[in-house]
Amino acid sequence: MSLTLATCIAALVAAVCAAIAVWRVRGSTAVPAAWWAVAACLALAYDAGSRVDDPFDPARAARMRLAVAALAVCPAMSLLGAKRPQHGVWQLIVASLAVVIAMPALSAWLVRPGSLPDVHLLGRGFLALLAVVGWMNFVATGNGPAATLIAAGQLAVIRPFLPGIATDRSLPQDLLDCCGACLIAAGAVLAAAWPLVRRRRVAVAHAADAVSRSIDPPFLALRETLGAAWALRIAERFDSVASDRGWPCRLTFRGADVGGDPADTSWHRDALRAFKALMNRFVDDGWLARHGWGG
Repeated sequence: MSLTLATCIAALVAAVCAAIAVWRVRGSTAVPAAWWAVAACLALAYDAGSRVDDPFDPARAARMRLAVAALAVCPAMSLLGAKRPQHGVWQLIVASLAVVIAMPALSAWLVRPGSLPDVHLLGRGFLALLAVVGWMNFVATGNGPAATLIAAGQLAVIRPFLPGIATDRSLPQDLLDCCGACLIAAGAVLAAAWPLVRRRRVAVAHAADAVSRSIDPPFLALRETLGAAWALRIAERFDSVASDRGWPCRLTFRGADVGGDPADTSWHRDALRAFKALMNRFVDDGWLARHGWGG
């Protein structure tokens, strides 16, 4: 099997896992990010598949790879704006970003046929920055290993357009492409399998009090779905309300931390209502029900 064919197969495996993720995160604002991931994986599969039997064309290869790189950073960018009600309009910004990044490829194709796309240093730096941001958003969650594999694979695939890399001397990179696609596929498979493990751990670890039993499963599920940035933001907002109203409860990165008198439940209803209102900025009631909401 040729390296380009292996790259194509690995990218298709990752695309299938991303399509499964679209179904799994339904009802949340992470759906557009999952679709962007499907598009990026299919673009990589097409890029590799189109070179299985054709002779290598440096200009075409560079244009296609820049398009793949532009799509590859869209999932991370999409998650940065994953809050209702602006998450829909945010996708237009994500699409505009992809067009801006890929513009040198379009310019080379239409204006300077046969030439390599000239990507500015700022564009190269932005590609690397978004890849790192996407990794940082999940590295501290249960999906940290999967995020690390995907980020490493992504950097390998977009290497020709990273800062300090000469595009004309880095392509072709069939072995690196194959390794990168396999890393992405392995990370996608690991991310697809993680929810089954996470549900068991949540069921075992959080069964002490009523508030934790209601809050922890959906909060931890959202942390794994949208990453640390939005989970910490929800925790910050909840803690602010809890402090103002004197509730003996704080929301940490690992779930609810409940103190005070266990017999005092007068604040439970208000706390759960406040938590649900915060969660509804990112997920609907169907998503909450599927992820153990008991409020």
